[in-house]
Amino acid sequence: MDLFEKTTHRGHQIPPPLADRVRPDTLDAFVGQDHLVGPGRILRRIVEGDTVPSMILWGPPGVGKTTLARLIARNTEAAFFSVSAVTTGLADIRKIMQQAVLNRKQLHKQTILFIDEIHRFNKAQQDGLLHSVEDGTLILIGATTENPSFEVIAPLLSRCRVLQLQPLGPSEIRGLLLRALTSDAELKSMHLTVGDEILDSIVHLSGGDGRVALNGLELACRLASRTDSGKGRSRVLTPEIVQEAFQKRLPAYDKKGDGHYDTISAFIKSLRGSDPDGAVYWLARMLEAGEDPLFIARRMVILASEDVGNSDPMALVLASAAFQAVHAVGLPESRIILSQAATYLASAPKSNAAYIAVEEALEAVRKGPLDPVPLHLRNAVTGLMKEMGYGAEYAYAHDHPEGFVEQEYLPERLRTSLFYRPKEIGEEKHIGRRLRNWWKKRRTANPPQEKKEEEG
Repeated sequence: MDLFEKTTHRGHQIPPPLADRVRPDTLDAFVGQDHLVGPGRILRRIVEGDTVPSMILWGPPGVGKTTLARLIARNTEAAFFSVSAVTTGLADIRKIMQQAVLNRKQLHKQTILFIDEIHRFNKAQQDGLLHSVEDGTLILIGATTENPSFEVIAPLLSRCRVLQLQPLGPSEIRGLLLRALTSDAELKSMHLTVGDEILDSIVHLSGGDGRVALNGLELACRLASRTDSGKGRSRVLTPEIVQEAFQKRLPAYDKKGDGHYDTISAFIKSLRGSDPDGAVYWLARMLEAGEDPLFIARRMVILASEDVGNSDPMALVLASAAFQAVHAVGLPESRIILSQAATYLASAPKSNAAYIAVEEALEAVRKGPLDPVPLHLRNAVTGLMKEMGYGAEYAYAHDHPEGFVEQEYLPERLRTSLFYRPKEIGEEKHIGRRLRNWWKKRRTANPPQEKKEEEG
């Protein structure tokens, strides 16, 4: 009977997943997070000194949050309770609190409460922890994949140290796999043949998640067929088997979490930084993760005005057209439209002068008095208004050569203000020259933002 059949057959004990079977017993065996568990680092000092504060362990899945909590429990004199926020309610937490009070008063012992996925507790449930954490009855260790700044209430967050864990690197994932292959009895009994290229493939497919790597390895091993060799019956892992075990690697991306915000941030910064290659890469990451293409297109419309502006007025036209085209076409073809817009925006000259202009104008409106509209700019709708001077001395631009006449359009207090300062790049260089030629007094007193540069 095949080992996979044995472990699932009625009457036989099913072993825990590989990731649980090879969980380390000591900090020295723990893989990754050297900034927290390395010599002299905070978590190692906490474990060795048995001085555990309340803390939030924040990081992506499969990087060791639960393992670290268990290592702390193993190396502390405190009583330890472990719960999941998915299956635990406030009534269960209150029972633990009552036991913690008894531990403190009768046994003179502290109590550590580990809450996995603490971000799933609502505000009332988190509020229920405050008093016990505040007075030291409970030492809280929360684990979360979500940004605690948004998912943990501020009063509780202020009582905890936030420790951020990082995705595991390729060498760390590879180390986990090799340790599992050489130490786990279940895998050793299969007489496996696993080549370096297979390990590299698993490392790539794991996406920095140790749990995914180990459990994917275990499934691949069980899917592998036995072959007869000189060393007896063994199992050989092939690329096809590994691909079947892992199916498709999904990018680390949560549409409502840090993956979403971090990736769109990288995309926008690539566009602003004039790197079309980086922009297309992050675009591909978002599309592969299932991001709404209209969300991406909408952000490019904003960037076209905010970061390209009048240095290339066509940027907004193209971005707006791309938004409409994406809406009309949909995926998968709209990926091409998004790519065209992204590469154009990334390659366009950049100016935030229009953005700065409206921000400075808004600041002037908010901080200064609400000046009356100058009389010459008002419409004389009635005879009385005309007698009062409405519209008097207004110069109609089209009555003058080149359609321009120099007259004041700002309130008296702001006559020397300059909100829009075109940059000496792209089309804005020509706009700046035109404005300086028209508004000699105001513009010559306020030089352009940047020195004149030769266009490439």
